[in-house]
Amino acid sequence: MPKVLIAGEVQDGKLAGVSGELVAAALKLTGNPRDVSIALACDDAAGSAENALACGVGSVYVIEHPALKGAGQGGFDAPVTAFVALLNAEKPDVFLMARTDFGYNVAPRVAFRLGVPVAQDCIDLAWDAASNAAVVTRPVYGGNAMAVYRFKEQRPQIVIVRPKTFEPAASNLSPVGEIKRFGVEIPDSHSRARLVESVKEQRAGVRLEEAQVVVAGGRGLGGPEPFKQLQDLASVLGGALGASRAACDAGWIDHSHQIGLTGKSIGPRVYITVGISGASQHMAGCSGAKTIVAINRDPDANIFKEARYGVVGDWQKILPAFIETVREIKRS
Repeated sequence: MPKVLIAGEVQDGKLAGVSGELVAAALKLTGNPRDVSIALACDDAAGSAENALACGVGSVYVIEHPALKGAGQGGFDAPVTAFVALLNAEKPDVFLMARTDFGYNVAPRVAFRLGVPVAQDCIDLAWDAASNAAVVTRPVYGGNAMAVYRFKEQRPQIVIVRPKTFEPAASNLSPVGEIKRFGVEIPDSHSRARLVESVKEQRAGVRLEEAQVVVAGGRGLGGPEPFKQLQDLASVLGGALGASRAACDAGWIDHSHQIGLTGKSIGPRVYITVGISGASQHMAGCSGAKTIVAINRDPDANIFKEARYGVVGDWQKILPAFIETVREIKRS
């Protein structure tokens, strides 16, 4: 079985949830948690290392350096140097990163430094014992088809995993792994970019990527005004508001709400779509949704092939009654 190293992510001093998803992905490659390790590259891993160990992995590598603050001060040069050093020292078979801003920028540069291939935006993976290599599945042709790729003998085999594709590994209250410190020199010359300013987006309510309920609208809404009703429904359900690319491109709602191949990936328990046709590019971003509820006037819309519950009709007649019913249930 292969040795798998995961690039964990630390956000606001805490272990990001996507790290648990990567552990679940790693366990598809090797059935033994002891063959899975997590690397944390940050300026301060206090607390995060223990949380990473609770994911049930064999070991956690802690790489602490001032240059790693804020993911390398926004330029990602420092974490690239750190991971290259760790990979050269530990020589894992597979290196996993998430398709976040961090992973999307760091993984290809690590692959270039090491002279090995990288598989982007993977939604499934397995280990082929016969060829002693990872086999990955990723969307191609704008999400209209899925392609299966097999790595060759190069090590490490670098895989970037789409978030919300795997259920996070359950926390182990009695971890048996160990925390290891890995020292690395990161000269100032390795940091070619520096963070000038960081501006946090003002956000009310739950983050779209973490919401257990998401309500989204598409081109079928016809304009920006209906999104106010969708926001009402999302608020009543304690969820988040999303949108298709068509709605965002039309300027009806900000692109921060976009779900799909070129937007955000979500995995809520309930995903309610209104006026979304269900193009493959959009469905690629919500493949992790447990239950899809679709409202669309076109009975042949592709979204109904993926939805567990579907309503064919005019959303302007359906949605107000639906919102009022939800409110009555919440009041009772």
